[in-house]
Amino acid sequence: MSAFTDTVIDEEANRVTADYVRDRIRETTKDPDVAELLCPKDHPIGTKRICVDTDYYATYNRDNVTLVGLRGNPIECITPTGLRVGGVDHEVDAIVFATGYDAMTGPLNAIDIRGLDGTSLREEWADGPRTYLGVAAAGFPNLFMVTAPGSPSVLSNMIVSIEQHVDWITDAIAHARQAGIARIDARREAQAKWVEHVNEVASHTLYPHAASWYMGANVPGKPRVFMPYLGGVGTYRQICDEIAGDGYRGFTLTPAVTAQPA
Repeated sequence: MSAFTDTVIDEEANRVTADYVRDRIRETTKDPDVAELLCPKDHPIGTKRICVDTDYYATYNRDNVTLVGLRGNPIECITPTGLRVGGVDHEVDAIVFATGYDAMTGPLNAIDIRGLDGTSLREEWADGPRTYLGVAAAGFPNLFMVTAPGSPSVLSNMIVSIEQHVDWITDAIAHARQAGIARIDARREAQAKWVEHVNEVASHTLYPHAASWYMGANVPGKPRVFMPYLGGVGTYRQICDEIAGDGYRGFTLTPAVTAQPA
């Protein structure tokens, strides 16, 4: 993916890389029909996680390995001895259900997080996640999120991004304590501008062309929204630092109320 600088930007450039990979798959896999099933064709290369091959494709050359394509013939039922696909029964010893996961929003939506007016985060995100910097959500004061939608998150070295978020959040809390701030809340106008920026950056790439979990496409009914920030970790870190240095621009900082003597 790093051989050329425009692989995830230009469709023709992407096709060059994708054709190369497909040629290598066909070269490795002896059965042409199996090779075609293994060749990714429904998305630009790199817009989904790439299968790193450590003898993966060669495994399909073994006599005791069978590849069954489910897109043309979905699983009909589970039988006492295995699976029935396209009228053919396949006997197996074990079935591994690789059902995917609700990426990025799932863990947060699984918690009944309520905002100032009682609205749940799940309801707020019904049409897609909206955050400010991928750290906070308007209407949910003092809720800090780590590598949430709107941050580089899954398209970066996650450990580096987690550390950057934790450091930034820790500094924000320390600033609030020192300044006597009781509540930090993202402003809706700042959040709207950030969401617009995240979408604009993604629109210049091929990522939204894929039905990937980056888009929420693996979960039925989930809004199709590109969730990570594609501007780069360095650019993102600079933006976060500038916002903090400017008195946490885009946030409303509410001082603690001090009880007056009677």
